[in-house]
Formats: sequence, structure tokens, C-alpha cells
Amino acid sequence: MIRSEICEMLGIRYPVFQGGMAWIADGKLAAAVSNGGGLGIVAAGNAPGEYVREQIRIAKSLTDRPIGVNIMLMSPFVDEVAKIVVEEGAEVVTTGAGNPSKYMEAWKVANIKVIPVVASVALAKLMTRLGASALIAEGGESGGHVGELTTMALVPQICDATTLPVIAAGGIADGRGFAAALMLGACGVQMGTRFLAAEECTIHPIYKEKIVKANDLCTMVTGKRLGHPVRSLRTQFARRYSKAEYGGASDEELEALATGALRLAVQEGDTENGCFLAGQIAAMVDRVQPAADIIKEVIEEAEPLLSRASSWVK
Repeated sequence: MIRSEICEMLGIRYPVFQGGMAWIADGKLAAAVSNGGGLGIVAAGNAPGEYVREQIRIAKSLTDRPIGVNIMLMSPFVDEVAKIVVEEGAEVVTTGAGNPSKYMEAWKVANIKVIPVVASVALAKLMTRLGASALIAEGGESGGHVGELTTMALVPQICDATTLPVIAAGGIADGRGFAAALMLGACGVQMGTRFLAAEECTIHPIYKEKIVKANDLCTMVTGKRLGHPVRSLRTQFARRYSKAEYGGASDEELEALATGALRLAVQEGDTENGCFLAGQIAAMVDRVQPAADIIKEVIEEAEPLLSRASSWVK
């Protein structure tokens, strides 16, 4: 059985995190992943504090295993959510889109493990100095907000830059990706897009269908002009946004165009106005499964690959 230091640190069976996908990763999905032996994560996104509190409580009502909360530091509700994770007893906080140093001391006093998402060596070094428990190195193959470096290039550089455990994210969907991540120096993986096809994921059926039917060139990146690029499926919305981005639309017009687009995809399956976030591995997701089966399948694929690795050394 594959175990690593992150399993011991967090009290989880397998070193598999579920990505903190805004408006997608709710309490039901997080609990299913945690019950399957991984770390389920409730996504705060731009949601108000009471929504996050409700989802944490839903997750805790469905599992007695550790639960994480992903906090987007650009959220207008971040101060509120930062307190709620302490009040509700979240075991882990992952962070993105900013520097969590303002909140880390309070979280550490509450025995919360703080695991920031990083997309650069500089940020990894800063988070290490600030006392993070581990790091998630996320490459640009991932869905949602992306950085410049690919996972293959980023993970070993992050591992070289820190003494903390590193979780690899971006472009990982199966046991091959899991095994490769360990070879790069990571001690576990985070998957987002693969869990979009979990039975317990409550996204609109049209969203799931788009993931299951995706091909290898199904995604594109928009938002670079505004400084926060986002990877999503190639839909009418994504093409329209890209055309506006490089066609003279103002920053304000672009922000207005994107507002609410993710929720339209998640809740309504709106193929014209919805933004369907997904990573480049969407084409590798070919069926809907229980979250626990996804984790089991990834681990069972990785174990023989890792066992055979020694055969390459003569």
C-alpha cells in the first residue's frame, strides 16, 4: 500500500487530495473523498462565510475523517471564512490566489495544517519561511486559475526549494500520473478534474457529460490580459471571452462578462454562457464513478508501476 509522510501528518489513508474547486467541491463531495481514504476539501471560493460553514458541517455529518477547506484569498469574504474554519474545526486549510500570512498564526494555534497552493519557487520559499505544513505545487495543466510552469517543470523545482512535503497537482488523472509525481519528488497528488466525474459531485449533468466526452484539445486559457489566466473547456463562452479579450474590450467589460459564468455551468449546465473549468486531462476521464473507486483505481494503477521502477536500473 502506498503511504507517505503526508498520510501520517494528516491522518489519511492515501496521499490523494481532492482539488478545492469553487462552487463544485461541496460538503458531499469532500466527505466522499475522505471516506475513500483521501483528503476531501470544501471550496470556499467567493462564497459567503455561512455557505462555507454549512458545507463543512455537511461534510462532518457524513464522515469522521479529516476534512480540508480551500480558501481563495482574493475572496471578499476571506476574513470571515478564515475565522469559520477555526470555529468549525477544519483539520486542513489549503489556500490560493494570495499570501495567507495574515491568518496563519491563528490557524496554527487551532492546530490546523496550512497547505498553500504555489505556482513558483519564490512563493514556495516564502510559504516555507512562514511555517506552512506542506505545499501543493500546481502546474498550468490544471483547470481553473493557472500559472506559467507545467507540473513536470514545477514540481522538482519546488521540491528542491523546500524541506516541506510537496503535493503535485495539475495534469494528474490516473496511476501513471501519480507514479510520475512521486518520481519528481512529490509525496502525494491533488486531482480536481478527475473528481468532476465522481458520483457524489453535484455539478449539472451537462457539465459531467462534457468532461466524459472531452478530447485531448478540449481546453483553452483565457484571462491572461487581466493577469489571472483560467483554463476551461472550449465552449461558446470561452471563445466569446477570448475574442473580447483581444478585441478591444475594456477590463471592466471582461470582468462583467465572466461574473457568474462558473455558477451558470455548475448549477444550470448553461452551454452558451457558462464557464466549464477543466484541466488538460479531461479527455482521460471516460466514466462517472464513486469517489472512493476513483482513489482506489489510481492507487492500484500506481503500485505496480512503482514496483517495476527498479527494473529499469541495471
